[in-house]
Amino acid sequence: AVACLVALAAKGDSPLSVSRAAAVGPPAAMPEEAAPAKKPKLEQLRLEPIARLEGTVVLPGSKSLSNRALLLAALSQGTTTVENLLESDDTARMLEALAKVGVDIDEKARHTENRIVIVGNAGPFDVSGQEGPCELFLGNAGTAMRPLAAMVCACKGDFVLDGTARMRERPIQDLTDALSQLGSPVECTQNPPHGGCPPVRVKADGLQGGSCSLSGKISSQYLSALLMTAPLAKSGTTVIEIKDELVSKPYVDMTVGLMRKFGVTVQEEELSTDSSKPRPRYTVASGQMYVSPGTYYVEGDASGASYFIAGAALTGGPVTVMGCGSESVQGDVKFAHMVEKMGATVEWKPNSITVSRKMDGSQPLKGIDEDCGEIPDAAMTLAVLAIAVQDGKPTAIRNVYNWRVKETERMKAICAELGKLGASVEEGRDFCIIQPLPKILPDVEIDTYDDHRMAMVFGLVACCGVPVVIKDPECTAKTFPTYFKELAALVKK
Repeated sequence: AVACLVALAAKGDSPLSVSRAAAVGPPAAMPEEAAPAKKPKLEQLRLEPIARLEGTVVLPGSKSLSNRALLLAALSQGTTTVENLLESDDTARMLEALAKVGVDIDEKARHTENRIVIVGNAGPFDVSGQEGPCELFLGNAGTAMRPLAAMVCACKGDFVLDGTARMRERPIQDLTDALSQLGSPVECTQNPPHGGCPPVRVKADGLQGGSCSLSGKISSQYLSALLMTAPLAKSGTTVIEIKDELVSKPYVDMTVGLMRKFGVTVQEEELSTDSSKPRPRYTVASGQMYVSPGTYYVEGDASGASYFIAGAALTGGPVTVMGCGSESVQGDVKFAHMVEKMGATVEWKPNSITVSRKMDGSQPLKGIDEDCGEIPDAAMTLAVLAIAVQDGKPTAIRNVYNWRVKETERMKAICAELGKLGASVEEGRDFCIIQPLPKILPDVEIDTYDDHRMAMVFGLVACCGVPVVIKDPECTAKTFPTYFKELAALVKK
């Protein structure tokens, strides 16, 4: 690999240096007017120590909201313009799948203005006339796999939904079991020791509906998928009940709110007497249909905001994230409250959050002990804050079992990479306890496990005053392709 320096910020020298894979073999002949050859893969990115982040970052659209909005727009009556759509691998997989089932999508402004126009199908899709199964490849996109696995059960035709090797290790049987209770012949694939995983297969002839019970312990996406599919059922009202405990409930609240924007109301009844362990029952009344709101603007990604919020807490800031704030529908904005508990100053506006901290010793970072079950994605960012804590106390990140079934086995990955930096970490089934690290080892090569959040979280090690090397930094394309460019632009020269 050839090392070089690259300016990722708009002005000045960048604190980031890169290594790219050497090209293999002679270049192929290129016809006139052809697009330039694809850049070689970026092998690693070295971040120099960052003394201070300061400025404003405009967040890309939320991944969770983007893919939900695309699906509901496709099922709606009418035409929907989706604005501030996230440009990422996950949304690309959803758009490809929707096009394959026959959705009319105008993507002319997708790459220039983050806007697309979808002509709704006014209900489920019928691919029964095509030869062979309708095969949908969804990569490692859980926000595409789970909703589409449910939605196709309400359609007509032979479907196969598959993904990457890691997707074939991510459990989905809780969802397919619930869909079976609603009358679908859907099947997933047994993959020991991971259980029932993709590929998902179904010879669909519509979804009967009725009642089902579902485990909520692994992923809230199963429940969101069932809720979004419920209005498509053939027979009357659909009732979905969590039989144990629901993790990441704010994501379900977000789904219900988005369904309301597209004309479908959902009734919720809480069955648990313990507010920390929700067990809701949802009822979707018959006779409802998705109707386009005309235009839907995707809110900025609150999970992505967590990295810049943490960077400001580590270096002093101030940093303002634009796109989500006190009126956000995303649960991950609660991460800012945790950073405030750790000692940072947080200022809220309806569509922005500003974070700062005095660096003269009067505002030290403090260890905290938090239940992060509602915000498992943003909770990862606490891992780097934890090693920079200045009061000598550990930071406990609890109730995050579903880290183990995400894009990678995140619990083991986080503990392993913190260990490389010199940190002492206690790993439990659904928690980790991280001791502060007075001297962080420099120039550690961080493995990212093809997980976008591992790359973004551990990039913040540079904000702790040491250089760090991030392997495969381009894996951030899953949700935030420009992340390192945005980070570099905030570095105070």
